[in-house]
Amino acid sequence: MFRAGTDNGAEGGDAQGDTAEAAGAPDAEMETLRAERDELRDRFMRALADAENARKRSDRDRREAENYGGSKLSRDMLPIFDNLKRAVDSVTDEQREAAGPLIEGVELTMRELINVFSKHGINRISPQVGEKFDPQHHEAMFEAPVPDTRAGEIIQVMAEGFMLHDRLLRPAHVGVSSTPAPKDAPKT
Repeated sequence: MFRAGTDNGAEGGDAQGDTAEAAGAPDAEMETLRAERDELRDRFMRALADAENARKRSDRDRREAENYGGSKLSRDMLPIFDNLKRAVDSVTDEQREAAGPLIEGVELTMRELINVFSKHGINRISPQVGEKFDPQHHEAMFEAPVPDTRAGEIIQVMAEGFMLHDRLLRPAHVGVSSTPAPKDAPKT
């Protein structure tokens, strides 16, 4: 006779073990899929961030190229401004009467050069005698003790400086007062 419980029970036990293993396999597979999903999401987010950073970097590079790409040409134009300014500043009243239209042409050329400079973001640094020396915008060409001045004051301006947008293109060339000599000191 066939007993219910002996042979069938053993087979039933194996079936339950297989079911438990089968139930464990989907959980492990789900964990593997979740880990893979999380890794892919992380890689996607990093790639997205890299693309955004590259876009921002290229925008910044493009803006810098627009603003500062002509800095070499601008720097090369500064001696032209200096020469025109020296020419206009050296004109006497007699010369103005004798060669008025020529001098007026030089002045107009200088004004047009200044207009072109400002159109392209080039601004003059025009220090005045008596102002405090600023090493961010001025270059000290000499230092001398001058009565009635304080140390660090500008005593002479040799050449104006220029900024290209927010960058220094050329510092203003100035003379600076050192510790002033006493007023009654003998001159040597």
